[in-house]
Amino acid sequence: MTLWVFALAVAVIVSALLVAESKHNTRVLFQEIEQLRDERDALNVEWSRLRLEQGALATHSRVEAIARDELGLIRPDASEIVLIRLDQNVSAGVGNE
Repeated sequence: MTLWVFALAVAVIVSALLVAESKHNTRVLFQEIEQLRDERDALNVEWSRLRLEQGALATHSRVEAIARDELGLIRPDASEIVLIRLDQNVSAGVGNE
């Protein structure tokens, strides 16, 4: 009878230790999840900021100003513009045998 009580006591102690370890692991994993969520939120904020910045940098007026000021490009006069019209079948790739 004493052997059974001893075996049950050992089983209870081992079970308690495993429960404590499991609880600890759960807390560690929860902290990691929270840290990853914070990192995700920070990355989402940065991504939104970068998209806004890209939109501001790619505006037509800014591109035109850079082309004019830094590259020395100018808008051609209407008389200098040549419009080339392609046959619709050629531009669609039909009849290019």
